[in-house]
Amino acid sequence: MCGIIGHIKLSGVIDQHIFHGMVKSLEHRGPDGEGVFISSDRKRALGHRRLSFLELTNLGKQPMCNSKKTVWVSFNGEIYNYIELKEELKSSYRFITGCDTEVILAAYQEWGIDFVTRLKGMFAIALLDEEKDELHLIRDRFGIKPLYYGITEDEIVFASELKAIMASKVFPNKVNKSAIADYFVYRYIPSPKTIWQGIKKLPPANYITINLKDLSHKILLYWELSASNDNVEVGILASETEGILKNSVKQHVRADVDIGSFLSGGYDSSALAMWMKEEDKPPTTYSIGFDNWERSEHFYAKTVADYLGLKNEAVVATTDSLNLLERMPEIYDEPIADISIVPTYIVSALARKEVKAVFSGEGADEIFGGYAWQHDFFNKTYNKGLLQMVKNIFKAKNSVDFYAQSMAMGWFDADELKQLLHPNLHKSIPKDVHWFYRSNFRKDLSPFKSIQYMDIKCFMGELVLTKIDRASMANSLEVRVPFLDHQLFEKIFSAQETCYIDANQTKRVLFETLKNKIPDEILARKKQGFVGPDSYYMNMGLYRKELGDSNLVKFEIIQKEYIDSLLKENYNWKLWKILIFEKWFTHWVVKHEE
Repeated sequence: MCGIIGHIKLSGVIDQHIFHGMVKSLEHRGPDGEGVFISSDRKRALGHRRLSFLELTNLGKQPMCNSKKTVWVSFNGEIYNYIELKEELKSSYRFITGCDTEVILAAYQEWGIDFVTRLKGMFAIALLDEEKDELHLIRDRFGIKPLYYGITEDEIVFASELKAIMASKVFPNKVNKSAIADYFVYRYIPSPKTIWQGIKKLPPANYITINLKDLSHKILLYWELSASNDNVEVGILASETEGILKNSVKQHVRADVDIGSFLSGGYDSSALAMWMKEEDKPPTTYSIGFDNWERSEHFYAKTVADYLGLKNEAVVATTDSLNLLERMPEIYDEPIADISIVPTYIVSALARKEVKAVFSGEGADEIFGGYAWQHDFFNKTYNKGLLQMVKNIFKAKNSVDFYAQSMAMGWFDADELKQLLHPNLHKSIPKDVHWFYRSNFRKDLSPFKSIQYMDIKCFMGELVLTKIDRASMANSLEVRVPFLDHQLFEKIFSAQETCYIDANQTKRVLFETLKNKIPDEILARKKQGFVGPDSYYMNMGLYRKELGDSNLVKFEIIQKEYIDSLLKENYNWKLWKILIFEKWFTHWVVKHEE
């Protein structure tokens, strides 16, 4: 896991002092080393911060070039099938390292930009082809690894995090007003927008090719999740799924260092820990709990760890841990109001004391139907008799409204945004506040799969994976996510949803693979998201203290009357969104203007 940075100019030259500062700003993503390539005319620069797992010697240093020094790569992530690709390419390329980065160079040389379709992994890749005068920026299928970029008339800047782009001084600290409205609707800034004007996110499963003669560019989608409607017996589907997942775990444990695993005591993390042990890579497991909460996950995690004979380390969060909210703006760069941003940071810090990488279960809920709203939708739509089911499926063809309500955690529609935001921002409120959900609603999918697809593209791709990447990398910890194997997603989406969803059994297919392999107490446990008790988040004293003298009000972003009305209540998730934005705005705007 690493950080990548780049700056290319058509006129003038790269300021090397500033560029090294950009690279330095991502030191947390790669404390094991730094590399910089600057062209002889000082118009092109690539940078890299290294967190090393393969080829720990300097042979694995980046930016890395081909033998002719015409193609350079700066790469963040892991290519899990690099051994298989290397075997395929060894007849046409002479390898001198044992790392996956060189496989990228060889694959690009053999297959051109289409090589990306052959990769299995998590990645953000920058490929500078000086012979063709092209720059390719590539992001993995699910958006596990981040990639931001900005293009002006005569220069392009890109990086793994926004802070590195802002350090270039190419773009002013000018907030994207429409992104403010989006944030309060979604809890994040949806791709391709960012919180800053002029800077974009590259969406998952896309690559952008830039002509370096004039910076003209095109963005292409290289992978789309396909679906069919095969009627498959659940036992067969479970067996095929288990085979894919075991192979994914086998590939994900490839490293020259030890790998641990997050453990919550749920199906997903328990399965990963079990399969790691089967691969003769028994992990130390890491868990987080909450003080004075009977449903705290660390109790269940200990049950699983003891059953599997694994070491478990746990940390318990208290209300004092919310003091870490002061650090979140620096970690996340743009506001993100997932409720587990602090706990994820804490458990990442715990794991980093002993290991450089851990497994985590992201993706399992999305594909196996583990979320409560997925089950609510399934039960309302599919279990009412044939006639009612047909009627509900017809209605559910536009399931965006249901999904928007499920995701809200503090509902903001256009009317509510007008009450919240200062009048000078009302023009920035989109006519369709749910535009991002609607843009990721696929009419070609069945109603239930359309909900799953929005989860993959929206909830997971924009919120969950951003949270896990920034919280872990702030601690120089790599998180590997074996469930995010595109072959697994394609396998499940090839089946009728009634083959893998059951109203009475959470994650039916995964359950079938785990029967008799983990404790019955865990198998019988109801799904519980990565959350804490409501009392942890609904500390009204904290909100009154932090929002009583709001910078968002002073700078005419939010109306004071709206905050005052919320502070009179005892429970409202809108306050969490406002507090997170308050912290971000104070750190990145107010302090920069002082």
